[in-house]
Amino acid sequence: MSTNLAQQLREGTTKSHSMAENVSFVKSFLGGVVDKKSYRKLVANLFFVYKVIEEQIENNRHHIAINSIYFPELHRETSLSQDLEYYYGSDWKNQVSPSLATQVYIDRIHNIGTTQPELLIAHAYTRYMGDLSGGQILKKIAKNAMQLPDTAGTAFYNFDDIPDDEAFKKEYRNALDNIPLDDEQIEQIIAEANIAFNLNMKMFQELNSNLIKIMIMFLWSTLSNFRKKFT
Repeated sequence: MSTNLAQQLREGTTKSHSMAENVSFVKSFLGGVVDKKSYRKLVANLFFVYKVIEEQIENNRHHIAINSIYFPELHRETSLSQDLEYYYGSDWKNQVSPSLATQVYIDRIHNIGTTQPELLIAHAYTRYMGDLSGGQILKKIAKNAMQLPDTAGTAFYNFDDIPDDEAFKKEYRNALDNIPLDDEQIEQIIAEANIAFNLNMKMFQELNSNLIKIMIMFLWSTLSNFRKKFT
């Protein structure tokens, strides 16, 4: 019997989704304003988030609630590693670390992975379905805004093992709907999905703060050069 979990997740996170899209960093990104330093920090943060999500899904792949959504073709750790090498160089592992908000996110996933694995569904749904749904648009924005070459810097958005995004999303939604869950578990998963959106917003807000600092520094430098020129 179908639980309609996919639809319940979509409807139950509508407000959180809208709030996430209205964080200044996200709005700037969607508007085509992308600072490369902030973006590469986002890539680093996402690397740590996906690394722990995928570790916990792998650890719990035989769990009755996780087995249904065990799709290794979704995994992003390798593609994010490729992007980090592009942005930071071959020594990237020694240059990146999770931000404070990202560490909170990581700790949350570790905790539920060991205590309540079915809640991993919420984090997988929030991240992967978003990546598949808007990834190509975001890829195009990033390439244009940062003038990236065609073959570097956006591996994150490439799902090479998924030839048909729409067909796969339908398969994923069907898998969600057929996970054996009771009403209480479904409520908890929806609540966790809203927590996942909030954790993502915290990461974006940190990046927005960094972007503001960069803009202030740029403005200060411009004003200083202006004063020097006319004094």
